[in-house]
Amino acid sequence: QVQLVESGGGLVQAGGSLRLSCAASGRTFTSYAMGWFRQAPGKEREFVATISRSGSTYYSDSVKGRFTISRDNAKNTGYLQMNSLKPEDTAVYYCAAESGSLWFAPTRDVAFGSWGQGTQVTVSS
Repeated sequence: QVQLVESGGGLVQAGGSLRLSCAASGRTFTSYAMGWFRQAPGKEREFVATISRSGSTYYSDSVKGRFTISRDNAKNTGYLQMNSLKPEDTAVYYCAAESGSLWFAPTRDVAFGSWGQGTQVTVSS
């Protein structure tokens, strides 16, 4: 498995932006699809975005057009750029990784075997 460490969370006003990073180590990052999930207090963990090894991306409807997932294989790092943030985006954000084919881009959390520790994002109104 690959080890993942998220960073970049914090407190931001509604309408603001944050960029989350997910640093990977321990395995070849290029062999892994990467995803972002979030969990708000009292709610189940939900899918946010995923990116395949080939760069194909998928988003939840709630973030489509506002968030952008990307990866820099040379730096073994994935990113989640979050713009036009809303109070309902407040949650702990987790990155996840799983090895697969070039087009493998899961949207279910059970498909991912490696997880980071999470980073808190709080959006004030």
